[in-house]
Amino acid sequence: MAQLNPDHIVSLFLTLGTLLAVAWIFGEVAARFRQPAVVGEIVAGIVLGPTVLGRVSPSAFAYLFPPDGPIALSLSGITNLALVLFLLVAGMEVDLSAAIRQGRAAISLSITGIAVPFTIGLVAAWLAPELFGMEPDAELSLFALFFATALSITALPVIAKTLMDLHIYKSDLGVLIMAAAVCSDLAGWVIFAVILGLLDQSDTSIYFTIAATLGYWVVMLAGGRWAFNRLLPFVQAYAAGARSVLVLAATVALFGAAFTEAIGIHAIFGSFIVGVAFGDSPHLRQQTRQTLNDFVSFIFAPLFFASIGLGADFVAHFDVGLVLAVTLIACLGKGLGCLIGGRLGGLSRRETWAAAAGLNARGAMEIILGLLGLRFGLIGTELFVALVVMALFTSLISGPLLQRILRPRVKRRVVDFMTGKTFLGSLTANDRDGAIRELCAAVCPGVKIDPDRTGDAVIARELLGSTALGYEVAVPHARIDELDGSVVGVGLSRDGIDFDAPDGEKSRMVFLLLTPARDVSVQLEILADIAQRLADRSLREKLIRAPSYTEFRALMKTAPSDSG
Repeated sequence: MAQLNPDHIVSLFLTLGTLLAVAWIFGEVAARFRQPAVVGEIVAGIVLGPTVLGRVSPSAFAYLFPPDGPIALSLSGITNLALVLFLLVAGMEVDLSAAIRQGRAAISLSITGIAVPFTIGLVAAWLAPELFGMEPDAELSLFALFFATALSITALPVIAKTLMDLHIYKSDLGVLIMAAAVCSDLAGWVIFAVILGLLDQSDTSIYFTIAATLGYWVVMLAGGRWAFNRLLPFVQAYAAGARSVLVLAATVALFGAAFTEAIGIHAIFGSFIVGVAFGDSPHLRQQTRQTLNDFVSFIFAPLFFASIGLGADFVAHFDVGLVLAVTLIACLGKGLGCLIGGRLGGLSRRETWAAAAGLNARGAMEIILGLLGLRFGLIGTELFVALVVMALFTSLISGPLLQRILRPRVKRRVVDFMTGKTFLGSLTANDRDGAIRELCAAVCPGVKIDPDRTGDAVIARELLGSTALGYEVAVPHARIDELDGSVVGVGLSRDGIDFDAPDGEKSRMVFLLLTPARDVSVQLEILADIAQRLADRSLREKLIRAPSYTEFRALMKTAPSDSG
């Protein structure tokens, strides 16, 4: 069996170490500016690639990143593994059950949010393929389908990170945006998988590939979800807990990737669908999900995203006109589609604009599509560079746009809606539903709404996704039609209550947040205010031990918050 010699091993480890270190540094810099780490990681690859290092020190670039040979082959294998694992994690972000439960608003947003930009991209590419960078040997129909898909897909990880940074991921609007992104991405990836199946296939095998792809999709999302739901409790009960779950997820993802690669579809489609089926299980703990996400996001994902910049000179192939055209069409198409879908779904104008801003982020998914299009000869380097720039630009502007749209006219704080009557210094309930109903019993009489119906509404919202923020804090909430004003109930639990927090910790502070259905912004503002005020661990410990409502309120008012 052929093996790497010692010189090859030294070179490979230097290459991987350099790639990971620079990606980590640039990712940290991006995070300091409140941008997704993937932005910094891609910039790191551009710096290490022919764009910068190749110009400054061609010999160093050639040594670290040779174009062929055992080092190049090994790096290609590692980055492909990284890509497969990243798509597994991206698939686990897809909450099918929550998307289905969101109903008309999410469905209309997702349909028009992908249909409108897809149609615009298809027409533009069909009418002017050379203008948009189609390769001379590529087939027009496949290029047009690829270009349309590339303009319509979103980026779940980037959207999730943006919503988390703004402290609105757990809000109703955040859940809605994620649900719409889920449906759009599933449709986009299925279309792209079919495109890959049409490439370099004989007429006989095209239909087999398409049928096998759709069959795999159906089997995994039906039978796979069923199997994981029954297998996970067994693994958690009789194997090594969370570690065994992680091994199970990675194993099935690799088998799924191998299957789809074998039938003519790229391996990433197989791992993505495994992630969707695996992540939808209610038995998958948030802590386990977070552990896998951290492992992939901090080790494998940076290697892949940094490697993107190694294959293209972003200066020599930067076409200003093409970059502007692709970015303009992408933003207009996604924006128009979301605006139409939001209005059809009954959203307010503010919610509709916010959804459009959130769903416009393309990020990693867009870049992966572009990279595959480049590898399969559908597009040239100029269009690939344009797609990367467009993806980075839309990811960068998504957060600031959301902030501007959702910025409150009058800043509202959680302490403005707390009272001594809605403060329970010692919850008697020891489970999630019991704590919610206990708080509803304390809060609802004061605002003249039915505690049982309100408790049902809050628990139903909890089924869409855990409202635990982590760090021992949960904020169960609901928007209530009968409410004229907002109210906050607070319950303290010395032993903690399991709200399935992402960090695995039980919640010792539970804030029940009830807001009017017609006022979406107040929920977002209060959720963000709670998250900001309780970021300090020492303050949380003082709040847990507060002997009275007066002391609890005083501590909350003195806590630092962007909301004032």
